[in-house]
Amino acid sequence: MYQRILVPVDDSHTSRQSLGEAVRFCQEQHATIRLVHVIDLAQFSWGGAEFVDVGELQTSLRQSGQKILDAAAAIVRESGIEPDMGLLEIWGGQTSQAIIDEAKLWRADIIVMGTHGWTGLDHLLLGSVAEGVVRHAPVPVLLNRSNR
Repeated sequence: MYQRILVPVDDSHTSRQSLGEAVRFCQEQHATIRLVHVIDLAQFSWGGAEFVDVGELQTSLRQSGQKILDAAAAIVRESGIEPDMGLLEIWGGQTSQAIIDEAKLWRADIIVMGTHGWTGLDHLLLGSVAEGVVRHAPVPVLLNRSNR
């Protein structure tokens, strides 16, 4: 039914729970899994560049993102599945749109991701990547909410 499962990952408990669910789903469906992590390189492009090395900060962001992908891939490999991976770079855009664009480009059949379940002021201030994905995704989205 679902042969191409896209899994956005970060370094949260919720993301790890979703990854476990995606692995089980992948095993049941005999599917392919693609792990993605989104980094925003524009977050260090503000003024004050004379005090910091923006290129070094962006390199560090890329390295951190790759570590997150590598850790997620190790979990998937423990289940006997070889994942595809992608570090997605945006420049001040929306993380949710980067995930949606990747789902279209990779021709995903489903997106499996976590949601932190923020409400009220937290949701207003922090937004929701999951909500943006659900609203505009071209494919079904399976959300996993943290049980913490």
